[in-house]
Amino acid sequence: MASPISYLTLLLLLILLSTVTTTTTTVATTTINSNSVLVALLDSRYTELSELVEKALLLQTLEDAVSRHNITIFAPRNEALERDLDPEFKRFLLEPRNLRALQTLVLHHVVPARLGGAYWPNETASHNTLCDDPLHLARLGTNKFVEDAEVVRADDVVRNDGIIHGIGRLLVPKSVQLDFNRRRSLRAISAVKPEGAPEVDPRTNRLKKPASVPVGSPPVLPIYSAMAPGPSLAPAPAPGPGGPHHHFDGESQVKDFIQTLLQYGGYNEMADILVNLTNLATEMGKLVSEGYVLTVLAPNDEAMAKLTTDQLAEPGAPEKIMYYHIVPEYQTEESMYNAVRRFRKVQYDTLHVPHKVLAQEADGSVKFGDGEDTAYLFDPDIYIDGRISVQGIDGVLFPVTVEKSSKIESAKSNDAVKVVSKPRRGTFNILLH
Repeated sequence: MASPISYLTLLLLLILLSTVTTTTTTVATTTINSNSVLVALLDSRYTELSELVEKALLLQTLEDAVSRHNITIFAPRNEALERDLDPEFKRFLLEPRNLRALQTLVLHHVVPARLGGAYWPNETASHNTLCDDPLHLARLGTNKFVEDAEVVRADDVVRNDGIIHGIGRLLVPKSVQLDFNRRRSLRAISAVKPEGAPEVDPRTNRLKKPASVPVGSPPVLPIYSAMAPGPSLAPAPAPGPGGPHHHFDGESQVKDFIQTLLQYGGYNEMADILVNLTNLATEMGKLVSEGYVLTVLAPNDEAMAKLTTDQLAEPGAPEKIMYYHIVPEYQTEESMYNAVRRFRKVQYDTLHVPHKVLAQEADGSVKFGDGEDTAYLFDPDIYIDGRISVQGIDGVLFPVTVEKSSKIESAKSNDAVKVVSKPRRGTFNILLH
């Protein structure tokens, strides 16, 4: 009869053999052939993407995916990752704490199915990727697109277990973009000092930087427009100090409205200029903390994309453009529409002193500007907290130059229009025709 020790030894040997067999099987299933599409990717012209795969620690994940099915890799050309990518965004991706965001971005370029160049839908088709965000394929004439990236090298690498298509730019999933936007902090701004910052000279009533005052004190300088309550038919006035120290927390309010812009969608360019290209966000936070109220006319991304290099090349141009879109009053969509419906045309002061922005009723909405550069109130009341109001518009506004102004005035003088007298409300400069 076998002893208990013999049984125990036999049992241990069986457990060891089982473990070795399992390990051998696992290794065999994930072994990659030298002719695999993954090996081809690492040795291909797409060296920047290959580096991201290694830095994201995704080789094992991609090997597992290839072992289960064919894959399609959309590989951005090296220039898209070297020169065309925002350096700050690239820095964000390579930070160790953002490893999950980098992995999501890389896996967004891999579809667990074989999509050859011969297959390309005429209408937009959606395909799942190895991350949660799907990719949309489309065709425009003879050109093939993945999202907004053009396929520049279809079927560039073809292997039995997958295909690599070369594309013109990096594909950024929405989740990664939102994560990047949330990481921006007003305390970490490397900003250009704006020209013509909001200041007020008490002798001339022109904007000048307010003197430092004790916390909770009202603004010292009489900013004629910043303290204007707006038309009497506006909604409730701005609330009083309600912070823990009985003062306005302007920085938090500015952060809130910028985050609201980013989460709302379609206003990333405006938020980027406020936070990264200028220090307007910080200046606005100081003004709100000192008791002032602001209305931001925010052009959407489509409008901002139409800005030319010449319009932004002049020193201080981004700041001046943004100042012209900030009204030192608290206005909502309702108050502005009521004003233009009642008075036909209303001029609002801006922080781009002495320029004013014209508002008038058009097509049941509010239209800003005069002449060629006009914009409609497109997304009303994106953010309203009693101190800061953000109104989305569909165009970028520019002040009327002296030359344009003279042309407009001469055109108006040629038109015989009867002047109708109406009572004035609030502190507006009203144009009556």
